[in-house]
Amino acid sequence: MNHSETLNPKFTARLESLAAIALGSNLGNSLATLRSALSTLNQTPGIKVKAISSWYQTEPIGPPQPNIINGCALLETTLTPQDLLSVLLDIEKKFGRERHERWGARTLDLDLLLFNDVVLDTKTLKIPHPRMTQRGFVMIPLAEIASNWIEPLCGRAISQLVKTIDPTEVEKI
Repeated sequence: MNHSETLNPKFTARLESLAAIALGSNLGNSLATLRSALSTLNQTPGIKVKAISSWYQTEPIGPPQPNIINGCALLETTLTPQDLLSVLLDIEKKFGRERHERWGARTLDLDLLLFNDVVLDTKTLKIPHPRMTQRGFVMIPLAEIASNWIEPLCGRAISQLVKTIDPTEVEKI
């Protein structure tokens, strides 16, 4: 008998995880790009878009460039954090993302913010995303769709953390 025939399917199924991502764009038709990126994510095996925040316009961090359209989404996934990051980076490339300078203009930026209650610090991936709790363009849209999510490093809910953000940093569009 083949070994795979002896496995019970309920023990081989992967558990679904919840991930929060931030989306941003300031080159081209940003809203169309962001919506298409979410559609692409939703059509990717192992990923289902569960919630999408409102869209916000913010002034960019970094060199002079157009204002950025930002938002957040919740994803249900069977992927590992590293595999999800790879998918996000591949989608950025598909939409023309080029990395010439830190915090430079971009067609699409997809950042993995949170993944269940995972705390991870590797060379290529840090969860929770560094500085996310200091950025209105992340926290305000994230609070819309994940207000009760507990940020695992500080143990506080997103709804509590967003109170420390200046709401004038972002403009709902």
